[in-house]
Amino acid sequence: MRPSFRSGFAAAALAAAFAAAPAGLVPAASAAQPAPAPVPPDPAPGGPERPYEPDVPGPENLDSLTVTATRGEGRGVTVAFDRRSRTADGSVPAAPRRFVFLFDRSIGFNPEAFPTCSAELIEEKGAQACPPGSQVGSGRSTSADGTLRDVLAFNAKVGALRGVLVVIPDTGVILEQTFERAAPPYRGAGYRWTLDEIIPPDGNPPGQRQGTARFELSFGATRTVNGRPVGFAETSARPGTNMRFGLWSEFVTGQVVLPEDTAKLR
Repeated sequence: MRPSFRSGFAAAALAAAFAAAPAGLVPAASAAQPAPAPVPPDPAPGGPERPYEPDVPGPENLDSLTVTATRGEGRGVTVAFDRRSRTADGSVPAAPRRFVFLFDRSIGFNPEAFPTCSAELIEEKGAQACPPGSQVGSGRSTSADGTLRDVLAFNAKVGALRGVLVVIPDTGVILEQTFERAAPPYRGAGYRWTLDEIIPPDGNPPGQRQGTARFELSFGATRTVNGRPVGFAETSARPGTNMRFGLWSEFVTGQVVLPEDTAKLR
């Protein structure tokens, strides 16, 4: 499966790396067939690892991304990701293995200022049992048949790491995200923090899992700490500033894509 590739900076960085590689490490391109686009590198290679599964045949996903960034109280900001997915042949999108949300370097996070919720509490008593103030985002999932499901995001600790729990109450799905610094070459391209989300294998064979046609998820909440508003996400940027965001995505077919978007701070 030839990977889709939508990142100008990563393409340039990888092209330069391939050009500098010793002869024999990079296969020569056939005169009759252009070389495939390089795969965007992992933005968060130091995070938790997903259990290994071999790639399976499936459709090529064609993903797009729209992001909005809206100022709130104090320096708080809400960043809303809107990912849409279709396939080249019109079939149901291949299921994901992993998503890495990439945030503009002007965005910082204050998870320590917010209460946390745990996956164990949600599994036992539901998302409504999470402590007040622990919800830091929300969204919506749209399946290929048009079914809509609410999505909730809670501040959490994932092992020893700070992170977010992404919860779909209708299905009981709980996904863990961990905060990690963006790795090179992303750091030099305007990114600072990532949220690394692993979609664990379930009881279905990878080829029988289905991807979503659309997934919307926002990050941002504000609470008062020591008499001043503190945002879960914050920025010192002024309204009108252009910010860069991305969503590195890996699917069960082995395909990796990186749609990006530039959002003007509202």
